[in-house]
Amino acid sequence: MPTVLRIGNLRVVIYPNDHRPAHVHVIGPQHEALFYLNCPKGPVDLRENYGFSTRALNRIELVLKKHVAELCAAWKEIHDNH
Repeated sequence: MPTVLRIGNLRVVIYPNDHRPAHVHVIGPQHEALFYLNCPKGPVDLRENYGFSTRALNRIELVLKKHVAELCAAWKEIHDNH
């Protein structure tokens, strides 16, 4: 599972054999969330949350929005190669 971005101690990962549509998993200690990317330009949308506070989710979403183009490119690269 390639880590494509870090947000503090959180890892943003894309699983190579994962389902479409394009999305990322944000993984932290005892927490995980899944965001749809809505490539190529967003906006990112929360699909699932396991343990993050609303405040943390808002912070994560802001960072993902800033990086949505590179995250979409990473999704394409990872899935075009598998």
